Amino acid sequence: MMTELDAQAEANEAGERVRALVQREYGGTDVLRVETIAAPSPGPGEVLLDVQAAAIDRGTLHLLTGLPRMARLAVGLRQPKRLVPGLDVAGRVVAVGEGVTRLQVGQQVFGIARGSLTEQAVALETKLALAPAGLAPTECAVLGVSGLTALQALDAARVDAGDHVLVIGASGGVGSFAVKLAVARGARVTAVCSAVKAEAVRSWGADRVVDHAVGDPLAGLSCDAVIDVAGGTSLRRLRRVLTPTGTIVFVGVETGGGWTGGFVRPMFLALRMLAARQRYVMLMARETHVDLERIAEAVAVDGLRPHVHGTVPLEETPRALDELADGRVTGKVAVRVGGAQ
Repeated sequence: MMTELDAQAEANEAGERVRALVQREYGGTDVLRVETIAAPSPGPGEVLLDVQAAAIDRGTLHLLTGLPRMARLAVGLRQPKRLVPGLDVAGRVVAVGEGVTRLQVGQQVFGIARGSLTEQAVALETKLALAPAGLAPTECAVLGVSGLTALQALDAARVDAGDHVLVIGASGGVGSFAVKLAVARGARVTAVCSAVKAEAVRSWGADRVVDHAVGDPLAGLSCDAVIDVAGGTSLRRLRRVLTPTGTIVFVGVETGGGWTGGFVRPMFLALRMLAARQRYVMLMARETHVDLERIAEAVAVDGLRPHVHGTVPLEETPRALDELADGRVTGKVAVRVGGAQ
């Protein structure tokens, strides 16, 4: 069966070409190269974007390394199925495929495009929304993956005005949006992060910021909801700070074995919690334009602005990924692709 890499090799022989960050094997950032490849074209239900900006997150790192190995069942066993990495995108629609009715050529959009770290990318119409006014493309580009995850985590936890929300891992991409969106809902937020990032997290509206490395960061808390982005806290400790009918939402984990990445244990925890009054939710974020439009509305109505740690050109994406892997990023890193600011 022809892979995307094989198809791209054939397509490179003729046609329009664009610059892209290319990954032909699993590994560290040293396997990434900026190359000139054939421009894509939209299929049914897809649009073609002139990419102005993209973004990176932990998911980009997982697809780069192919870890946990369980994920390779979906993304490619021996090598990545997709030549170009990246999901977050902001850009201008330049062509539409058959059946596209909601978006038009010339519109500025943001959302999810598989293979977004390139000058042109295709995306499903259902995974894009109109870009909110007042944000630069580099700001719009960081909204998609992390914004959707945070929004749906708060929905799963049924967070409303007056609730007390604990966000563990509050300084990263998802955590930053969880704090900001919870505050916009009128919730009180206790945020757990490293001391060096506490000032930034406090500026997002968190009522209390706790250093994860000092003593017991959960001591004395009573919360209606826990958004666990870091994934390293025991269920017993989480339940201890939760109200009798509260909800724990498990978002992710950066520890665990090379095969499952630590996701097997939360599955068992979810089963254990089936009979409890407290709820335990393993979040599987949905890529939908409906929720992207809700994020755009939060920008317009609630004044939501993403925290952009920094912006880099396409060529410096490997360095930015190394910084992300080392834990030196607060919020999200945007990638300038088509002259975006």
